[in-house]
Amino acid sequence: MSNDERNPNDECRIRSGCALAGFVIRASSFLRISSFVILFLLNGCAIGPNYKRPAIDSPGNFRNASDTVSTESIANGPWWDVYKDDTLKGLIETALTNNYDLRIAVARMEQARAIAMQTRAQFLPQIGYEGEAARGRNSVLGNPSPTAKGAAGSSFLALFNASWEIDLWGRIRRLNESARAQFLASEEARRGVVLSLVGELAQAYFELLEVDEEYEIATRTTNSFAESLRIFSQRLEGGVVSKLETSRAEAALATTAAIVPELERRIVIKENQINVLLGRNPGPVPRSTTLLRQALPPEIPAGLPSELLERRPDIRRAEQLVRSANARVGVALGDFLPRIGLTALYGGVSSDLSAITSSGAGAWSVAANVAGPVFQGGRWYGQYQQSKADLQEAKLQYQQAALGAFHDVANALVSRQKLEAVRVQQSRAVAAYQEAVTVSTQRYIAGKASYYEVLEAQQQLFPAENSLAQTELNQLLTIVQLYKALGGGWTQ
Repeated sequence: MSNDERNPNDECRIRSGCALAGFVIRASSFLRISSFVILFLLNGCAIGPNYKRPAIDSPGNFRNASDTVSTESIANGPWWDVYKDDTLKGLIETALTNNYDLRIAVARMEQARAIAMQTRAQFLPQIGYEGEAARGRNSVLGNPSPTAKGAAGSSFLALFNASWEIDLWGRIRRLNESARAQFLASEEARRGVVLSLVGELAQAYFELLEVDEEYEIATRTTNSFAESLRIFSQRLEGGVVSKLETSRAEAALATTAAIVPELERRIVIKENQINVLLGRNPGPVPRSTTLLRQALPPEIPAGLPSELLERRPDIRRAEQLVRSANARVGVALGDFLPRIGLTALYGGVSSDLSAITSSGAGAWSVAANVAGPVFQGGRWYGQYQQSKADLQEAKLQYQQAALGAFHDVANALVSRQKLEAVRVQQSRAVAAYQEAVTVSTQRYIAGKASYYEVLEAQQQLFPAENSLAQTELNQLLTIVQLYKALGGGWTQ
């Protein structure tokens, strides 16, 4: 068949088929290229250093820990298994609900979560809309236009626009990594506040019980001096002793009695401190037991030092700050490279509002853009150097936090060991002074001892009992400090 004999419809079909085949080939190539670009963007290496946990010189075991290395730790249990006082448990539950420091920490965590959400949004296209109505001469949509030719007229605009930055170098990924690490750091800060709150409340509660004990000792000692004054006064009336004995006894009584209102003041102040931790107004604090009835755990395993890196909130927070600083180095490097973006718009432009949706008023645009620095006077380089210095600072703070944690645990362990020995000896001293007071009083009544022996024994017993109460308080506080040092209860 000659060219002249061809059917025009056949030629049209041939051309259409070729065009369709070409379109299929181009579409297939476009899909392959697009898939490659997407896979590169999703799986490609982001610019900047990848995070690696800073090295920590972790000891094999804590100093002053038991010789047997064990993975068991008191910190693995919740606080209600450590503190056996039901009243203290109730106070802690109230504090975890109402404490203002904890509520502030939660608010800060929500702020960090929102910031991370804002950063994550940069992965997606940003779509918006725009509308404008204007009237003027020699202008279109508020801009000078040479085509208006002196006529006054109206112009209307309605369109949707979209923009998307292609994260070719991973700058946005590093931004997202940094923001996420900041959020996780705020969450660890909240856990740290919980741990500190539980420890601070337990410490204040035990200190209140210790002041109660001192108050009971002072009241008992005051009564003892009052009884001595009564005995001395009876003997003075009988003409057996001189005024010196009653004067000394009365001075000792007044000195001890003056301590009682001071202890009452301390009790009220300590109760007010506890109520602040509870998020309540000042008022009395219930207690169902005394300091001497507080039970100490028979054995307190510390666990492995390496577990601190995974358990203590302050160390975990410091590590997240290192991760964030490390990602910001990649962000600073990405600022040296060009940013590639896509923009598009679709809508209508017309001089008549009723015609803005017509086909003749349609407007659309698709564009790609690239922008990057050429000369900035060293600004980007300075930001890069700053990010590296920030990273170094964060690493050092992480290592310092770990070192401080090892230090805290070792101090708490040795305190627990030595305070028990101190308590044993102070208990012996108190028992001996109590016996001395009883014997000296009996000897004085029998006329075999002077008043000086009675007053001396009483004056030595009073500080010895206070020292024993302080030691028993320190033993309880050591458990609190060890629990905090080990990062106990943070998973609850």
